[in-house]
Amino acid sequence: MSDKAILEINGEKHEFPLITGTENEVAIDITKLRASSGGVITIDPGYKNTGSCESAITFLNGEKGVLRYRGYSIEELAEKADFLEVAYLLIFGELPTKEQNEKFHDDIKAEAVVDEDVKKIIDAFPKAAHPMGVISSLTSALTAFNPSTVDVDSEEDMYNSVVRLLGKFPVLVAWTFRKKSGLPLNYGDNTIGYVENILKMMFKKPNGEYEQNKILVDALDKLLILHADHEQNCSTSTVRIAGSSHVGLFASISAGISALWGPLHGGANQAVLEMLEAIKTDGGDTKKYMAKAKDKSDPFRLMGFGHRVYKNFDPRAKIIKVAADEVLEDLGVKDPILNIAKGLEKEALEDPYFVDRKLYPNVDFYSGIIYRAMGIPTDMFTVMFALGRLPGWIAQWREMRLRKEPIGRPRQIYIGATERKFVPIDER
Repeated sequence: MSDKAILEINGEKHEFPLITGTENEVAIDITKLRASSGGVITIDPGYKNTGSCESAITFLNGEKGVLRYRGYSIEELAEKADFLEVAYLLIFGELPTKEQNEKFHDDIKAEAVVDEDVKKIIDAFPKAAHPMGVISSLTSALTAFNPSTVDVDSEEDMYNSVVRLLGKFPVLVAWTFRKKSGLPLNYGDNTIGYVENILKMMFKKPNGEYEQNKILVDALDKLLILHADHEQNCSTSTVRIAGSSHVGLFASISAGISALWGPLHGGANQAVLEMLEAIKTDGGDTKKYMAKAKDKSDPFRLMGFGHRVYKNFDPRAKIIKVAADEVLEDLGVKDPILNIAKGLEKEALEDPYFVDRKLYPNVDFYSGIIYRAMGIPTDMFTVMFALGRLPGWIAQWREMRLRKEPIGRPRQIYIGATERKFVPIDER
């Protein structure tokens, strides 16, 4: 294959170098297109064919159903690693040694305290406030309590900022949940693991002890790993482009949380449960709704099946399906919503229409089922997604700053009115 691409514009040929990634992905480097062609640009709404950066963090092949973090398959990481090991891998590039892992845990625990004044901010929110709005605001507010900027050229400064955010964010997540649930705001327990601590902070009642459930801990650990990064999606690109202005880490992550909120992105698992609620309200006939999903003239959309990126299967869904089955069996939950979910799953996996089109249940479908079974309210689902995605956002922000990438500034094709004269108001 040639090492360059030739683009002909108005009879004039322009050469551009080709870049080949380590997984043999090929890109045309059009960095100098505008300068060399007299102002010509490309247009790619949604950036579906445009690489915004070079990255060494996550490799995704949607056609083959492949997802790897720093070269490690998602299947192997979900089976053999815990969430903080994966976080360290994503952020710093290698799996931690035993000593590095212990120090990482200890340093995060040391930062797992939030200034008491943050409680005043939470108190100002009504209970009806959407948890994603609350968590985005609280994350941004951390800047006020940690005003010093991160020296990205200092390895120590960068490390301290990472453990600070990984320590404080779960507290904010738990407080957001407890505010909505009418429970007193509490702190965690430094004698237990990271994921165990998250569950205890969220669910411990003030008048009793909290007993850990290993199946729930393992399921949440896997969910967080599966959500930890996913290449240049909407929220990750938002974190990178916000950070490219050299705004701080807390503000960049807050921007990513806001992007994740949307129903076409992180809100998809919430949309799954809302769909299941609607089916229940209409009588719970899953066959009726599978027929509606197959009817092109019907506006109904089956949420949680298929994936925008994965054209074959979502590798994360295969992993978390097992955990979902274990959680439901262990908890013995009697919930008509979850029964409807299992009915839809069974039909989709057997119906030739869905099988032929590879419309399999995706990770959003199963994560919603698990969170529902755990007792997490629907509008908290995306907050849990953000908790898992945090290491990926941090890794992407750190990589962007260390590579000294330029400020993001997309171009546009203007389609508005051409030059015209101003008309005084009494003549209009």
